[in-house]
Amino acid sequence: MKKNNILYKNDFFFNIITIKKMKKFIVFDINDRNVFYSRTPEQLQKCDINEENLHKFISHFGDSIKSYSSAEQMLEKEKEFDGISNTTPDRFHKDISLKIIEKNFNVFSEKPLAENFDDAKILASAANDKKVINMVNFTYRESSAYQKLVEIIKKGALGNPKHVSANYYQSWLTSNKWGNWREEDRWLWRLSTQHGSNGALGDTGVHIFDFAVNAVGDIKQLCADLKTYKEKGEKINDYVLDANDGFTSLVKFENGAIGTITNTRYATGHANTLTLEVFCEKGGIKVELDEERKKWSTLHICEGENVNDNTWDVIECEKTPTNYFRFINSIKSKTNDQPDFLHGAKIQNILDMCMKSNDIRQWVDITN
Repeated sequence: MKKNNILYKNDFFFNIITIKKMKKFIVFDINDRNVFYSRTPEQLQKCDINEENLHKFISHFGDSIKSYSSAEQMLEKEKEFDGISNTTPDRFHKDISLKIIEKNFNVFSEKPLAENFDDAKILASAANDKKVINMVNFTYRESSAYQKLVEIIKKGALGNPKHVSANYYQSWLTSNKWGNWREEDRWLWRLSTQHGSNGALGDTGVHIFDFAVNAVGDIKQLCADLKTYKEKGEKINDYVLDANDGFTSLVKFENGAIGTITNTRYATGHANTLTLEVFCEKGGIKVELDEERKKWSTLHICEGENVNDNTWDVIECEKTPTNYFRFINSIKSKTNDQPDFLHGAKIQNILDMCMKSNDIRQWVDITN
């Protein structure tokens, strides 16, 4: 894949993946900063409801590019897709993914699967009924260190998990590392519930809950406290800045483990850092993913004789397949890999219960 540093501010966009003939392979970056495209321009297609962006794209790549102004139009005209990746903003996930499923296309959805548990269940049920390959892009599962951590825990090498600490820290409300959130729409919509955002909980909290649940097991109870740091009623242009900026939660797992799971956009000094520590009967294991320091493959483990010395060994882990690669392999093998829509719905249920716990100021049970 070749990377092109042309800016295209998209209102929504989605990726097209074709495996059998490789005639169509389009990937539009979800962060609005870059466009990724296949080596031969004639393979490109563009779908964008923003006509200005659509014309810019066509003028750059040529009139031979197929272009569409709506998802419905593209899905009606195109018949050879092996899979479609839905990377639209959160509020569009359900409607777009349902349209994809109804056309019997395999679908790869950006997280969160939907805005709420009810919508997520509808998607999971529809994908199951149509028997299409369906996956959710929990990006940080791609870490080889995290994959090894999950493998070690699930094999029982350290015994049963007892205590869990999971944290996701970002600093884009205190730093301009990723741009100025007060001036850029790509950040502002994430701060406004009216624009379909569930705040830090829905945007990044979804990742850290997936991190913990996939490694340790299902959560049976939690209590959560959500915090919005901006002044009540604060507004920039059309954006009312009322979405939560972070949360802290206490959790009880089905297997008896307890822990804390936290997430904030106010973590000065952390551009994008995820940590997961799992303390088990026979040892501890931890992973830290740090985008700034490019730490994606280092795993720390304390076991055996090191337990008494409180020392940690470092395990260097080999690169693991990306989520997109596993989605493509699922299409080829006709065997659905994880995380699927059912898992995405499970994580969305946890997010909904966090909001409920925050509202009623009590512990809540997690029931699927």
